[in-house]
Amino acid sequence: MATVIPPVTQDSTSRNGPTAMVFMNMGGPSTLPEVGPFLSRLFADADLIPLGRLQGYLGPLISRRRTPKIQNQYAAIGGGSPIRKWSQYQSSEMCKLLDQQYPESAPHKPYVAFRYADPLTEEMYQKLLDDGFGRQGRAVAFTQYPQYSCSTTGSSLNELWKWRTRLEGKDPEGGGVKWSVIDRWPVHSGLIEAFAQNIEKQLATYPTEVRKDVVLLFSAHSLPMSVVNRGDTYPAEVGATVYSVMARLGFSNPYRLCWQSQVGPSAWLGAQTSDTVQNYVKKGHKDIILIPIAFTSDHIETLYEIDQEVIHEAQKEGGTGVKRAESLNGSRVFIEALASIAGQHMRSGESCSRQMGMR
Repeated sequence: MATVIPPVTQDSTSRNGPTAMVFMNMGGPSTLPEVGPFLSRLFADADLIPLGRLQGYLGPLISRRRTPKIQNQYAAIGGGSPIRKWSQYQSSEMCKLLDQQYPESAPHKPYVAFRYADPLTEEMYQKLLDDGFGRQGRAVAFTQYPQYSCSTTGSSLNELWKWRTRLEGKDPEGGGVKWSVIDRWPVHSGLIEAFAQNIEKQLATYPTEVRKDVVLLFSAHSLPMSVVNRGDTYPAEVGATVYSVMARLGFSNPYRLCWQSQVGPSAWLGAQTSDTVQNYVKKGHKDIILIPIAFTSDHIETLYEIDQEVIHEAQKEGGTGVKRAESLNGSRVFIEALASIAGQHMRSGESCSRQMGMR
């Protein structure tokens, strides 16, 4: 006999709760054996890495060839990505604040849905249904990419909707999960404050006489130019984040924006972070702070690519003052910002931002 799943129920203070808060992100392998499957899913995604008609052939080929190298990189940062740990912590802490500050939609239940690593979107969706949200339960898909791109948030939403159709159908019995989407938040004041505080903390490690001359180098994940040339809003939204952070800092230091993590021979958005740092060091700028401006926690792009490649190479060339600002990770200011963004979204009654219709 089939198990009957009861509908989710409100508590005594809720009018619209409970609410599932679903953190969406790229994800990362938590262990070395997960690296291969992670890369296979990543290179199969034409939204992120468009390989044309040969995607089905080139994707698996590239992922197999890259697996040993990438496993070595994850081994160098402790054997796996910390992004799952940080995502679970951030979502859980955010939900605690939401329960206190927005009781009308309480209780808020945290879920994590990764695009390329466990817990995958389908795993999260099945858990939502098992928890009773399939009978008109409310769920918020909260992208953890502050700046929207069709390659990141867009891809995650496509995956979410694919599994919604597969698991619930086009006309789900019981009404189905009632979704809304937080699709971008590049200039939210709390996000800007969290970035600014981490930069100020790192600036304070330099001698007073050189502090104002430290170059602030904001680094974001790059995009293929084929995606940029379609009009993707990501570069503009990253630029808006950078400008807002600098305005909060009073434009106290020289700054630039650069791009990292290019893959393959096709043209990607530049200039590359590694090249930019090397060029500034050669020009005599030996004090540089790298700021991961499009990431909400540490993962391989910060712990290996920036810390062990970019900074290591710069220091070999004489850039003894090249450092990185701490990632947002467990920042209380950042978690309060997440709660503010989510709470305002739920009270607005909007299903998504005005910009989503232009994607």
